[in-house]
Amino acid sequence: MKKALLALADGAVFEGRALGYEGETVGEVVFNTAMTGYQEVLTDPSYKGQIITMTCPHIGNYGVTPEDIESRRIWAEGFVVKEASQLASNWRSRQQLQEYLEEAKIVGIEGLDTRALTRHLREHGSQQGLITHLESDARRAVQKAKQAPSIIGRDLAVEVTCREVYEWADGSGEWTPVLDGRGAAVRRRWRVVAYDFGVKLNILRRLVDVGCDVTVVPASTTAEQVEALNPDGIFLSNGPGDPEGVPYAMEAVRKLIGRRPIFGICLGHQLLGLALGLKTYKLKFGHHGANHPVMDLRTRKVEITSQNHNFAVQAAGQLDAIPDCPPLVDTPFGRVAVTHLSLNDHSIEGLACLDRPVFSVQYHPEASPGPHDSAYLFTEFIQLMEKTRG
Repeated sequence: MKKALLALADGAVFEGRALGYEGETVGEVVFNTAMTGYQEVLTDPSYKGQIITMTCPHIGNYGVTPEDIESRRIWAEGFVVKEASQLASNWRSRQQLQEYLEEAKIVGIEGLDTRALTRHLREHGSQQGLITHLESDARRAVQKAKQAPSIIGRDLAVEVTCREVYEWADGSGEWTPVLDGRGAAVRRRWRVVAYDFGVKLNILRRLVDVGCDVTVVPASTTAEQVEALNPDGIFLSNGPGDPEGVPYAMEAVRKLIGRRPIFGICLGHQLLGLALGLKTYKLKFGHHGANHPVMDLRTRKVEITSQNHNFAVQAAGQLDAIPDCPPLVDTPFGRVAVTHLSLNDHSIEGLACLDRPVFSVQYHPEASPGPHDSAYLFTEFIQLMEKTRG
């Protein structure tokens, strides 16, 4: 097997074996703690600009199937695993991971100590890196990593968004009936405009599941263009990179606050925070995985969540402990409640306006393959539209 290197901008170098497409790639190196869902991770547009390290030692065990993709292609810049399985043991599998990466021209590396790499990223932070099958000199590899562009301030949403407006009508499938909040079947009757900052297909499926007719619009769509579609509600999707790199989207969201019910996820949550007058900041090593505990401060319920973000919303003061009730923040749009909190680092995971029909979460309630603890949020969006429309 051909030798490969992973070089980090701080000078650390890890040696392994070539995986996927032969070549070189650069990106911000992050680690993901999920044990399953590698195909969904690879095709999540939020990973644009990033090289993904999977902490689970065996990846590829159940192969690849077209039904599990989250977008039209792989967006990750590179893939790092301890061991890529050569055997796909799953009746749904259509090809092996190696073939999938080769076809998509994704450069990867296997055979290195991913536990040591993860510890390094936790201690020193996520940083730019290089995977190379071509460069044997470690010093030159490190230099290339140092020269790789940062994701800070970059507009990555423009690279992953759709190019034109389209309608979406597919749900999760016959095994997931369209239900209302009381468990009864519903007819689709809610017109929702979904901003595509890098939207995952399962978000669109979940919106259909709870009774929405969904119109997807590009990231650059103006507030006036959205209002012309006369929706019952507006959805702000996930997406890659720095929310401050997408000022046009933040401005559109600011104009839409209070005009229609709004629900935001991930980058959509961060853009909403900026539109409300709050700030965002870059996390040391981000949150990536399917096992992150989050507390709903309204109910004290703890949800296990799927997450993928490098930035977070910052309210006035840092929450060093779990508050007894949702903290309130004054903004130009009235008071905003911090509704959800990470139990790992106390970063803000949810916001809700008290005076306007607007809320958002930092994590992914639509996560496939899971967990599904937070799926109730889509029903809350329906109830908010119903209450607003009367």
